[in-house]
Amino acid sequence: MDIDSNNPSLNESEEVEEPQKGMCFSSKQEVYDFYAKYAKHVGFAIAYRTQNVGDDGEVKYFGIECTRTRKRTKKSEVNSLKPSLSTKIDCKARVRASLRKDGRYMLTTVMLEHTHDLTPTDSRHFAMNKRFLTLAKRRLEINDEVGIGVAENLHSIVVEAGGYEALTFDERDARNHIESARKLRLGVGDGESLRDYFQRMQQQNSNFYYVIDFDEDCRIRNLFWADARSRATYEAFGDVVSFDTTYLTNKYDMPFAPFIGVNHHGQLILLGCGLLCNESTETFVWLFRSWLSCMSDAPPKAIITDQCKAMQNAIEIVFPKAQHRWCLWHIMKKIPEKLRGYSQYEHIKLALENAVYDSFTKAEFDKEWQAMISKFNLYDNEWLGALYGERHRWVPVYVKDIFWAGMSIAQRSESMSAFFDGYVNSKTTLKQFVELYDNALRSKVEKEKKADFKSRHKLYDCLTIYGFEKQFRATYTNAKFKEFQGELKRLIYCNPLLVKEEGSISTYHVKEFVVVDEKLKPMEFVVYYNSTECEVQCMCRLFEFRGIMCGHSLCVLIARCINEVPDKYIMPRWRKDLERGYTFVRTTYTNFGVGFNAKFHDKMQKLLNEIVELASNDEGKQKIIELGLAEIKARVRKDESGCGSNVSHSTSNVPPFDTSPKSPIGGCTTKTSMSS
Repeated sequence: MDIDSNNPSLNESEEVEEPQKGMCFSSKQEVYDFYAKYAKHVGFAIAYRTQNVGDDGEVKYFGIECTRTRKRTKKSEVNSLKPSLSTKIDCKARVRASLRKDGRYMLTTVMLEHTHDLTPTDSRHFAMNKRFLTLAKRRLEINDEVGIGVAENLHSIVVEAGGYEALTFDERDARNHIESARKLRLGVGDGESLRDYFQRMQQQNSNFYYVIDFDEDCRIRNLFWADARSRATYEAFGDVVSFDTTYLTNKYDMPFAPFIGVNHHGQLILLGCGLLCNESTETFVWLFRSWLSCMSDAPPKAIITDQCKAMQNAIEIVFPKAQHRWCLWHIMKKIPEKLRGYSQYEHIKLALENAVYDSFTKAEFDKEWQAMISKFNLYDNEWLGALYGERHRWVPVYVKDIFWAGMSIAQRSESMSAFFDGYVNSKTTLKQFVELYDNALRSKVEKEKKADFKSRHKLYDCLTIYGFEKQFRATYTNAKFKEFQGELKRLIYCNPLLVKEEGSISTYHVKEFVVVDEKLKPMEFVVYYNSTECEVQCMCRLFEFRGIMCGHSLCVLIARCINEVPDKYIMPRWRKDLERGYTFVRTTYTNFGVGFNAKFHDKMQKLLNEIVELASNDEGKQKIIELGLAEIKARVRKDESGCGSNVSHSTSNVPPFDTSPKSPIGGCTTKTSMSS
């Protein structure tokens, strides 16, 4: 029986009377409270054990015993080699009370001797002494609603109380209470709660998109959603997408599947997310098609995933032209699991890491890999054999020719799992997630705004006198300019040598000392320079891979007395001086200082919705819309002076435009759908 949770804690310093035979109490509860007070003072826990109830329903006799009474029993002899914890040691301490004729209960049996040691300070850990005051409950709930984790939440209460000893509950109690509160926060039914939430979001912004997939029993099987800002963001940063389901499994065992990109600061951005019933090819196909439809059928150019075969099959079906890469972090973390059994494990691991991380050409990697296989006789290892067969999907030197928007090939940092870290965990419920979703996105938007502010108002000092450093400082965000400066520092170790000239093409060998396996290793990078096109290309492929010019290329430009780089090497993706449309999209988690832009965006979006609806099933009308929008876009771009009110209504001077069908990303060409 529980003690009233609103009662104040017992005063440890007051005298506690010892139970004696013949003591009388007015009720059963009074007997329990008396014995509980004594047990807490001495240092043991109690529980009801036996009672006798008369025909009139009144308790005639009952007993309260130490919880360590009775003998330990094993549930099964099958698992006898697997030890388990038990408190039972046949302790005899107990009291028994009988109902007297006057309606009072008298102690008829009192046994005070225990067969175990008693420690009064242990009392606060016994369940019978746990109390959760209403004030503490409410504080935990409020902190949880604003995204404060349980550990940090409880820590603030512990500090205020003066230590754990002053609390009448522990972290497990706090977690259980918060989990219970979360279940009630959005209502009773998960499906109904989610659907209601999505419908509310769409009412606030018609460009909120969601799809719910129900099974034959009308239970949620899969779901996908993307808010209006995520859809608009895809237009600017949807070229490279990272997708992962290995991080979060909620209490319903549904894999969490967010689509993540990176913005102009290299920060993670959300491009939609789903919850899936399983990880089959069929399920991934459903999710990818839902996401593609949401993004106006514009697939990403490159996508990063783990090694899931079902995922790979689905990508080949839905995104056949996208470059598909495996996350190197997922692969390298499997090394202990796959190779630990070998006697030379540490040496094999080192050789594998050197081949992967320290090879600068495909030929060098292949040579190092084959040497490792031969030296340690790993020809029969199927895992390594399969990895080598798919090396074009994960080995750094095999994927560096493709633009991956700065997403690291060797670290976990780009993983979409990191996006919701601190907001969700393995026990997050469906109903709770849609609440924390807004909190996570609100935090990400604020971080982007702060980075924008710093890039506009604060500049890093230049390290050199070269004009191209000032070029990048004036145009790139601080984060990307810092990456560029990292390449400038390499100039100290680079020495260019012109080895051949054929027409406009000059070939340089740039020697650089790099650190490999804690030793200096001289490397030679081939750099080509085209004087006609003013193009420079290095074998390290850093610009192709990250969009940042490498130190080897800069070294050659300096050798040719070139002080500024062509605009082709200043990627719009990393610029800080562009006004990107997604920043004006209204959502439930964003507030804007410039209300006019947000209102105008909303107004135009609604107008575009109406126009698209009129032409949804008519190719002729669709063509009219495409031509009209292209004309409007050309006229707006031409009016660089900003004098929109003076734009002529004549179209005779409008420059020619592409008449091929195009779908505006982040628009409303896709209607919200519900599948069952």
